[in-house]
Amino acid sequence: MNKVYEALHWASSFLGENNRDQNIGELLLMHYLGISRAQLLSSLQDVMPTNVINEFKHKIEEHVTNGVPVQHIIGSAPFYGRTFKVNKDVLIPRPETEELVENVLSMIQVDFGVNESLAIADIGTGSGVIAITMQLELPETHVYAIDISDPALKVAVKNACNLGANRIEFIQGSLLEPLIQKEIKVDVLLSNPPYIPLTDLNNLQDVVRNHDPHLALFGGQSGLEFYEKIVRDLPKVLNRKAIVGFEIGDGQGEAVSELLKQMYPDETITVLKDINEKERMVFVRINEKNNTEIVGL
Repeated sequence: MNKVYEALHWASSFLGENNRDQNIGELLLMHYLGISRAQLLSSLQDVMPTNVINEFKHKIEEHVTNGVPVQHIIGSAPFYGRTFKVNKDVLIPRPETEELVENVLSMIQVDFGVNESLAIADIGTGSGVIAITMQLELPETHVYAIDISDPALKVAVKNACNLGANRIEFIQGSLLEPLIQKEIKVDVLLSNPPYIPLTDLNNLQDVVRNHDPHLALFGGQSGLEFYEKIVRDLPKVLNRKAIVGFEIGDGQGEAVSELLKQMYPDETITVLKDINEKERMVFVRINEKNNTEIVGL
């Protein structure tokens, strides 16, 4: 096994036999060889250095045995066309979260226009993918990125520096409390909070259960604990015209929508499905004309 195609064939077979993603072999080889996928496919007959072969084989076996995510092995993950550093302190960004960003960018263009200077908050920022992407896609915005985890914020700050996102204020704190304390009002509030019910712990894949930070995974017994807390405090931090967007777990659309309806009964609340036809996002677009009286929970 000294040629690229031989290494890929071995990895694909070994991963498949052990019910792991067979594409991981490609991702690891691209990383260790420092090449793109197109370059990888054009160098299938190339002979690899022995040290690369040995490291590649070891990491494939480690992934199969212990479920160590390939993103942790590589130390990075793609999101919205950019590369973000990740480690055990943050969730690995998922394509579904890209859909949250894509949808809110479209809503902002309609409701506010693309050149307007907005204040945006990302609650539970983790590695910073939402906050950083919003700031880079809308350069005039000022973004508040909040997380209770100091190790996670350190990863987010490093990603912002690496990617040149310099209009982000990183704040350690719980949910909306830092915004309330500083009397900050925002036009757009986004969050991908912990939403897995604690009862689902043993049903998670080992890649998630053993390697993602539990602080960022579990939303209490029901999975709704953080939505309830955020929605309760929304009127304290939102401007009179605003957009709120949540990522949710499949099947949580009705429950999260109901929380928002109790707070904003006159506004349109939308549940959107992801590319896999699973409920994944809930949005409320708050109309300035309607936002004169809030009904409390």
